[in-house]
Amino acid sequence: MRITSWNLLHGQPIPPLSAGPSQESLAAAVRQLESEVIAVQEVDYKLPRSKMRNQVSDIADAIGAKDWAFAPSIIGTPGEKWRKLNSLDPRIVSGENNSLEGSYGIAIASTIPVVKWHRLDLGNSVIGMPLVVPTESETSSKPKIRAIYVHDEPRLALGATLANGWTIFNTHLSFVPGVNLFQLKKLKRWALKISQETNTKPLILGDLNLPKNLPVVGSDWKSLIQQNTYPSWGAKIQFDYLLTHGAENQFKDLGTIATGISDHLPLRAKIN
Repeated sequence: MRITSWNLLHGQPIPPLSAGPSQESLAAAVRQLESEVIAVQEVDYKLPRSKMRNQVSDIADAIGAKDWAFAPSIIGTPGEKWRKLNSLDPRIVSGENNSLEGSYGIAIASTIPVVKWHRLDLGNSVIGMPLVVPTESETSSKPKIRAIYVHDEPRLALGATLANGWTIFNTHLSFVPGVNLFQLKKLKRWALKISQETNTKPLILGDLNLPKNLPVVGSDWKSLIQQNTYPSWGAKIQFDYLLTHGAENQFKDLGTIATGISDHLPLRAKIN
């Protein structure tokens, strides 16, 4: 199984372009990854900034995947107008016919059949933080950087129990120190519980917003890939991970690819 974890930044080209992301550029980038399972964070579902596309469906089409699911974190656009999910909003979308409004969250697409989908809500920090974001540059191949204050949105994990004996857990944790560690601890407990119930091996992946080694300190989990992933135009820190519990010898690092999309580099691995 060839698997990728990627913070997509809603398919935004780097450096950012005023035209925004396109279906064609996203599909081309995804095909470069040559993966059977792709877990993405910061993905849009029918939002104006990404031309009202269902981006996970576009990703699934690009790899020929019949099974895909999107788990919304918020309704609306982060940094602009958004709200938390209410009792009427679907928690997992795995088909086109649904009542979900334009939203933003995490997703998984898989050419390997998915037996069952799972969702865990992880909450959010009550405080935000200043974050650096890439903006369009007219004079350089590298984006301009500016800092803005960002409110933390609700965080979650999306699980996919696959027919090959693995359950993949995709997440995008809070950027607020301490809060992300608490969320990861909760996610690890849940992942082990689901893997026991389904008799599968667990794999946690995604943007954990934690520097190297912190995601595995004091636990039995192992980090499979040591690779700086942020920023994509000169990566100096690892925020993105693949974590396994007792199966690290079954993995091979396939190396990252600079696709020209997102401020994060994708992580790719092969499971033997």
